[in-house]
Amino acid sequence: MANSRLSMRKILDVLRLSLEGGRSHREIARAINASPTTVGDLLRRAKLYGVTWPLPAGMSEPQLEAQLYPPAAPSNQTRPEPDWPIMHRELRRKGVTLDLLWQEYKTEQPTGYRYSGFCALYRQWVGRLSLSLRQTHTPGEKLFVDYAGQTVPITDPMSGEIRLAAIFVAVLGASNYTYGEATWSQSLPDWIGSHVRTFEHLGGCTALLVPDNLKSGVTTACYYEPELNPTYRDLATHYGTAVLPARPRRPKDKAKAEAGVLLVERWVLARLRHQRFFSLAELNRSIAELMTQLNNRPFKKLPGCRQSAFVELDRPALRPLPVTRYEFAEWKVVRVGIDYHVELVGHYYSVPYRFAREPVDSRLTASTVELFHRGTRIASHVRNDARGRHTTIDAHMTPAHQAVQGWDAPRLLDWAERIGPHAQGVVQSLLHQRRHPQQAYRACLGILRLGKAYGDDRLEAACERAIAIGATSYSSLKSILKNGLDKQRVSTPGQTHLPPEHANVRGPGYYH
Repeated sequence: MANSRLSMRKILDVLRLSLEGGRSHREIARAINASPTTVGDLLRRAKLYGVTWPLPAGMSEPQLEAQLYPPAAPSNQTRPEPDWPIMHRELRRKGVTLDLLWQEYKTEQPTGYRYSGFCALYRQWVGRLSLSLRQTHTPGEKLFVDYAGQTVPITDPMSGEIRLAAIFVAVLGASNYTYGEATWSQSLPDWIGSHVRTFEHLGGCTALLVPDNLKSGVTTACYYEPELNPTYRDLATHYGTAVLPARPRRPKDKAKAEAGVLLVERWVLARLRHQRFFSLAELNRSIAELMTQLNNRPFKKLPGCRQSAFVELDRPALRPLPVTRYEFAEWKVVRVGIDYHVELVGHYYSVPYRFAREPVDSRLTASTVELFHRGTRIASHVRNDARGRHTTIDAHMTPAHQAVQGWDAPRLLDWAERIGPHAQGVVQSLLHQRRHPQQAYRACLGILRLGKAYGDDRLEAACERAIAIGATSYSSLKSILKNGLDKQRVSTPGQTHLPPEHANVRGPGYYH
């Protein structure tokens, strides 16, 4: 039975969560958006071929992949069927797992099913059974997070405008200790910020996060393979935890969160219903006071309270916080242009020229921009919000400004020369305006390709007019052609080049 091949990023996550974190196959599968069968197959390969975590120093991703997935010869042998009733009875014993039963089965039947087929056949056999298990939560293991259904109005003291604040709720699995706060929205920045403040309030991190299928946390909700938001996955990696989304239409997966939300709505929000708030900070101060009372409220059937249970159970088991606080980062897949720059929020950032036209992953924070190709960071820049400008590292450029994926300044100038002297002058002026000519390649190509839509004669006339009015950008030329201004006579004598005394003029010989 064939399994889908995981990406290298997910392979590394599986090895880390299993060999370092001790997570189960199903937990890892839901955390990385894969099937338990695929996770189990990968971990058995790792054990069989001696792959450990952390990986040996110097091992590259291709080497790891070759070690885990060597060529295998197909087999058409008839395999002996396991005794499923005995297998099912043995599973009820403490500590007995399907993996252990499969190993015993393979010892007796060396030509038997592989683990993936063994598990699939067992699921088919037991498929008619309907089981409901009571969940037991290990201290420090799970943090359930969700938003309350109710919102709280906040009045602007200056304008009187009313905004509704969302209420974030987090509940620890073992102690039921509950944290709540108000944010302006349920958007990704507020969602991530609430997690950071929750971890800091608790003084540590749980091994797993269990969110509902909120869009800020789970991009694609799916019963079997939910797709996590990249920023949410980045947060989990930073804090050394894993995300285990609740399955759609399975309220038992998030029972703690739903109970916590209901408790906050009844114990906190109901008590605040007659108060009027004029700032988010004021509302959060009131929520914090009531949350303290809630966590110190005695249990009805058990000794102690949420606070004492937290101190006894969860707090000692929490993982320590990292040295640095998580900085909010947005992830986006972008494609590198022929000028080996990528556009992010209107600004252009360079990558090594060999990645031209390649798709890369971008990570944006408030201060930095990082670019990754197949999991490897290839560029890092200080964030710059100047729209239309370029941030270029000299080391990313080709030697002596050579061709970038087949395009270079001489080729662009030759194309423009065939159209006319004014088109050549426009292209040359654009090349002069940048510190590095490669930064103008995109605009030059756009201008020259206008000749395909409007004809070279009209483009030449438009370039003459653009030079006359000092507007040689792509948008200006496109507007001239679109509005037919190229057909009107130019009032001043035509020029074909920038003034020679211009500080940025390199001269035609620069490009040869």
